[in-house]
Amino acid sequence: MKYALITGGSRGIGKAVGIEISKMGYPVIINYCSNKQAANETCEIIKSQGGEAEALQFDVSNVEEVDNAIMKWQESHPDDYIAVLVNNAGVREDTMLMWMKNEQWENIIGIHLNGFFYVTRRIIKDMLVNKYGRVVNIVSLSGIKGLPGQTNYSAAKAGIIGATKALAQEVGRKGVTVNAVAPGFIATDMTKELDEKTLKELIPLRRFGKPEEVAYVAAFLASDKAAYITGEVISINGGLYT
Repeated sequence: MKYALITGGSRGIGKAVGIEISKMGYPVIINYCSNKQAANETCEIIKSQGGEAEALQFDVSNVEEVDNAIMKWQESHPDDYIAVLVNNAGVREDTMLMWMKNEQWENIIGIHLNGFFYVTRRIIKDMLVNKYGRVVNIVSLSGIKGLPGQTNYSAAKAGIIGATKALAQEVGRKGVTVNAVAPGFIATDMTKELDEKTLKELIPLRRFGKPEEVAYVAAFLASDKAAYITGEVISINGGLYT
């Protein structure tokens, strides 16, 4: 059986993506780092809608946790494999570069860029063996345009965009596609402290996006309908940057 793994899947965009992909018939693995309650709640929502879901704890920035958790899952599912991977786990630690602490740089690079590497490296092998797979990386407008106060975050997301394009060329011949989705301002816990009233005036559509609007695109890229799309970055920002 083919499964889908959503990293950082307990809340926000990850939660919406997990719910949407479950509607495609995939049993969904909801990864979380610390918020077990939120992960279980997401699983229950999926189950209440007739889908299958399970929570899986690991810190994407910790290579040993990633390897151990995925290895144990694979050992307990010898006839199954993860055919859809959505790299979504992420946080922000915004500050101007001149005041940025080493930990703020290292944490963001670790969770986003290293996390992409550790998880994807572990999952991609089974996709190649089975000659089918979908990797969808949730990046950001910051990784395309760059935003002040987000040098760490912009660097991490831009790195994933470059990796998306390179990996797509490595695995395409085996029926594996690799794409990225770049949201702008989306109404989630991650953006709740932002001045939405002021910022939405910069957006042609005059509002923040909804997590579900990102999830629809991610789910499409994870589907067979997107079989001829790879190495692409699709922006979802209400026209803020084109």
